[in-house]
Amino acid sequence: LQERGALGFERHYHVTDPFIRRLGLEAELQGHSGCVNCLEWNEKGDLLASGSDDQHTIVWDPLHHKKLLSMHTGHTANIFSVKFLPHSGDRILITGAADSKVHVHDLTVKETVHMFGDHTNRVKRIATAPMWPNTFWSAAEDGLIRQYDLRENSKRSEVLIDLTEYCGQLVEAKCLTVNPQDNNYLAVGASGPFVRLYDIRMIHNHRKSMKQSPSAGVHTFCDRQKPLPDGAAQYYVAGHLPVKLPDYNNRLRVLVATYVTFSPDGTELLVNMGGEQVYLFDLTYKQRPYTFLLPKKCHASGEVQNGKTSTNGVSNGIHLHSNGFRLAEGRAHVSPQVELPPYLERIKQQANEAFACQLWTQAIQLYSKAVQKAPNNAMLYGNRAAAYMKRKWDGDHYDALRDCLKAISLNPCHLKAHFRLARCLFELKYVAEALECLDDFKGKFPEQAHSSACDALDRDINAALFSKSDNAEDKKGGGPIRLRATGRKDSISEDEMVLRERSYDYKFRYCGHCNTTTDIKEANFFGSNAQYIVSGSDDGSFFIWEKETTNLVRVLQGDESIVNCLQPHPSYCFLATSGIDPVVRLWNPRPESETLNGRVVVDMEGASQANQRRMNADPLEVMLLNMGYRITGLTSGGAGGSDDEDSSEGQVQCRPS
Repeated sequence: LQERGALGFERHYHVTDPFIRRLGLEAELQGHSGCVNCLEWNEKGDLLASGSDDQHTIVWDPLHHKKLLSMHTGHTANIFSVKFLPHSGDRILITGAADSKVHVHDLTVKETVHMFGDHTNRVKRIATAPMWPNTFWSAAEDGLIRQYDLRENSKRSEVLIDLTEYCGQLVEAKCLTVNPQDNNYLAVGASGPFVRLYDIRMIHNHRKSMKQSPSAGVHTFCDRQKPLPDGAAQYYVAGHLPVKLPDYNNRLRVLVATYVTFSPDGTELLVNMGGEQVYLFDLTYKQRPYTFLLPKKCHASGEVQNGKTSTNGVSNGIHLHSNGFRLAEGRAHVSPQVELPPYLERIKQQANEAFACQLWTQAIQLYSKAVQKAPNNAMLYGNRAAAYMKRKWDGDHYDALRDCLKAISLNPCHLKAHFRLARCLFELKYVAEALECLDDFKGKFPEQAHSSACDALDRDINAALFSKSDNAEDKKGGGPIRLRATGRKDSISEDEMVLRERSYDYKFRYCGHCNTTTDIKEANFFGSNAQYIVSGSDDGSFFIWEKETTNLVRVLQGDESIVNCLQPHPSYCFLATSGIDPVVRLWNPRPESETLNGRVVVDMEGASQANQRRMNADPLEVMLLNMGYRITGLTSGGAGGSDDEDSSEGQVQCRPS
């Protein structure tokens, strides 16, 4: 009908839960002779471009499974990125490769019309923006973000951002993307856990003003030119990662952002963190990494414990602000803990039963489902924190800490949340803060002061405080020192230190996949409203999560080795994936008459646990595993790190309410 509203209707309804649960393999597009490292849809969604180790790019008609065009790009090494140039009628294609080159191709004549050789290391990503029709950007492992101008009178590139000025000569830029709603904002992923958001317009205006300033070329000895103006950069990081860096470095575990992308409305930033998990950052309602300002003693007329009931209020509770938790002034209001509706009470009971059976992930998913429907129920947060602490996957103790603080903000006299908070602080290496929190707990709940759980945690904290650790940073969380690198080549500038200290924390975390083997692994929003999150994995599968609950809903086998690329169609429930295999795979909802889907991974929790073990394994063991050897320590036992199970936790911590 060509209705004006048809596209919007399609995009709104094209990705739904029943469709996701019927997603299966539709076709394999064959034509490459090497790994397919990048995929790109055109704006209409009727063309799909791919780039490969074979140095060819292919343009496909994916709806009819046809190869329309194949051309050698002129690159002499693996292609890592391919992009259609906006407003070119799908005629101009840009590629970046391991030969450090960026090439521009005219598809109508199958020719490479321009070659840029300005980078000095592998080019990993190209980014484009509709508002900048003759402009694009590249990120490379020389630490530079370059901007290109294709207008006839000035085919050239210039350095937009030089990360080496901030992080030293060893920093590598890995990925970048432009905000689809405001093309002035550019997100960059690089070595380390920090993701950077830049205001392109501010950077250009700053440089213009520097050139026009009459004293631009005159500097005193103490004067220093800032490469970027104040306010042009904002950093984001998962709050627990900076303090974990020394431990990861000691285990040769590399943290690097392998992919960044904005949500369709431009308000969220999704990051696939190599060596860790997938994180979503809220760009509108930003929050600082959680600080540990603890509440004063709770003087309630009838103390509220475990989030069950509440009284007339308490003094000096914790209130949640956009920048974290802080002490509230005066008397804090405790919101009444209303009873859960029957259907949510049933979900909570199912979660409690899963917890009792030590099915930690199942319990977390059920609590998360209930939290989405009842976001002001302290008991649900407290219970989910207990499940996180038992599971002990990477980042679980930090998520548990966040849940404890949320539970306390809703109910300042939540006994179990207070105690779990102290245990989380200890597990996260904030030992002094853990002691302060435990002392506060003992004062607030004196009847629990000599419980077995309290005594055990007290012993652990004191042992940590008085032990002579090889790494002093393990003893002290907080402070700029933990954000600083060592050595001259990777020395961190003062400007970088300030930006890191001002970083914002994540909103959601998605677990289950493994991202340690390749540095081009993608994660993407799926659906016009970004209802789902998809990511590739080192186990040859790709994972699909509900965005709001973070629950894993589907795992599909997408490659014989590794799934690197996942690019959702712009308007249909249609997904293109690729990896080590020399093919492009297309996925869509299969007919209800198809009962057998051999690509479905039924045991999603087993796959997730195996991936957690893989991420925490010795790099040599992973290499042997990839070669087909079976290592006992890697294929059995608990998942998610080396934390020992505390057998003397006591009932104050371990039972859900």
